[in-house]
Amino acid sequence: MLRTSIAVTAAGLAAVSVLAACGPVRMGSAAIVGNQRVSATTLGNEVTDLQQFYQANKSKIQLQFPLPQAPQQVLAWLIRFKVRDELAVRNHVAVSSGQSERALAAISAQAGATGIKNLAVANGLPPDLLPALGRYEAIQNALVNRMDGGKLPTSTTAQQAIGAALARRQCVAAKSLNIMINPRFGRLDYSQFNIVPAANKLSAPVKPSPSPTAAPQFKPPC
Repeated sequence: MLRTSIAVTAAGLAAVSVLAACGPVRMGSAAIVGNQRVSATTLGNEVTDLQQFYQANKSKIQLQFPLPQAPQQVLAWLIRFKVRDELAVRNHVAVSSGQSERALAAISAQAGATGIKNLAVANGLPPDLLPALGRYEAIQNALVNRMDGGKLPTSTTAQQAIGAALARRQCVAAKSLNIMINPRFGRLDYSQFNIVPAANKLSAPVKPSPSPTAAPQFKPPC
């Protein structure tokens, strides 16, 4: 991901037990990320915020996911934010509130007439978490600025190289957190940090194999 990644997100805006190898870890958790717990209560409150905003503004919002999947969408954002914070820690990146606010303002400008809150909700992000999105983008901006010397390369090859380097650093950060998802919500796909349905080995029908490019990654690819 380069500086344009959040532009893509903005343009198209890109409980309970958690099981470890030997059994349940902590009751009431939607996920555990490093030594931090995402409680089922926190997730439920955020989902309620998203659903209420959607119901009040549904004529202006075109959801990019089925509404029953709101918990998975919101949980994915909560995990992305924690991974991005770990990326900042591991790479000694600090961003100010002003940098976060400017990053969010840039996303808002990209959203245009649609409105940043409508666009966020359309993509599973509760509006009260928009400040976290600003920080998420500001961290990326700061790290990419360091990697490219403050000037984004013009060649596609060089841009792809920075994107790959950034993706690897984020993967390493995610791997270090030993992320565990409550099976009630699904599994973590590391390719986009999405939550996808857990495999049902007992009743899953036989289907043709999906395209290799669409195959989810259930382990950090780094």
